[in-house]
Amino acid sequence: MTIVPVIGETVGRGRIRRGVLITGGGTAGHVMPGLAIARAVVDRGVVEDIGSVHLVGSRRGVESELVPSTGFGLTLLPGRGLRRSFTPVNLVAIAGLFLAWLRSVYLVLRFAPRVVVTTGGYACVPCGLAAVALRVPLIVAEQNAVPGAASRLLARFARVAAVSFSGTDLPRAVMTGNPVRPEIRDMTQEGARESARKRMAVGDRDLVAVFGGSLGARRINQAVERAVADWDGPPLVVHHVVGRRDWASEDTRQYGATPSVDYRRVAYEDDMASVLVASDLTICRAGATSVAELAVLGIPSVLVPLPGAPGDHQSANARQLVEAGGAVVVKDENLNGDRLRAVIGALLSDWDALTEMASRARALGRPDAADRVADLVALHGGFNGS
Repeated sequence: MTIVPVIGETVGRGRIRRGVLITGGGTAGHVMPGLAIARAVVDRGVVEDIGSVHLVGSRRGVESELVPSTGFGLTLLPGRGLRRSFTPVNLVAIAGLFLAWLRSVYLVLRFAPRVVVTTGGYACVPCGLAAVALRVPLIVAEQNAVPGAASRLLARFARVAAVSFSGTDLPRAVMTGNPVRPEIRDMTQEGARESARKRMAVGDRDLVAVFGGSLGARRINQAVERAVADWDGPPLVVHHVVGRRDWASEDTRQYGATPSVDYRRVAYEDDMASVLVASDLTICRAGATSVAELAVLGIPSVLVPLPGAPGDHQSANARQLVEAGGAVVVKDENLNGDRLRAVIGALLSDWDALTEMASRARALGRPDAADRVADLVALHGGFNGS
């Protein structure tokens, strides 16, 4: 890691030769689409090589863990997001935002990208505004059905907004879908599901996958623990990714599973793509990346939108899949062990209906979303004519 004095730090490659700057982060939901776009612009020959793409994120986000191993260069900006009410913390945040903007101006001048792509989160605001100030073409990639504050701000100045849901309210919106990881796209190949189920030793039992993000979702975790303890249905495999925060918590491991449940409780899952494609039913939050991956793979789901999410965007994300017939929703406030056990039992007991749910979910999937955004990068960055 090379430390850049005072205003930022850069990891890995530091020169992109008139390439592409991709900025956003904080959560995996912003980072993973950015990485998918980065990979697509390289694989489709939009840029010369991996050194022509550089990512910009936040020191406080997960990008410092997710990006370096991919080979793409990464710059981490200082600061944090602003709170909606005036507090002393916001004064510090404003100062940090100004430093991040200065760093971003330096980055754009140094790297001289042909186009800047934003994927949401704190880091994209200073970097996107730097692009606007320096007249570099800007593309906003919005993952959620309800745009975040950063995307709403930057879309005013963008050449185009690549959106993931029909009806997303941004100017110059183009429906591309939400870019998913190459690992997810690979799982759409013939035989991938059978191979994944064999690796997981599922046999002919139903597999229910449960996850709530890297930290976990306590309400989901508690409901699953109670549901497997009282399960009275046919043999079942439950692969439960609890998350690091709740892994050691007594609140989420009070109960054992009944003998008919092969309950696999893990803190974190490195191969989530295999778990998803092997599953017959998935229980999770309704983050944009989760919804996109479920649709691409055609996995029926029980979605539990995160209460209090900005703009209630998770409910809006879930609504698209539910209205298509590919998922059911249980409100967080209504989720408990009994309710979850009943929902799982009802869905798994009707295989024809579950198969139809899978088909309807898959019909919404956009496995080529990253390629669609890469094509917009080529067009608005002027790569087609170079």
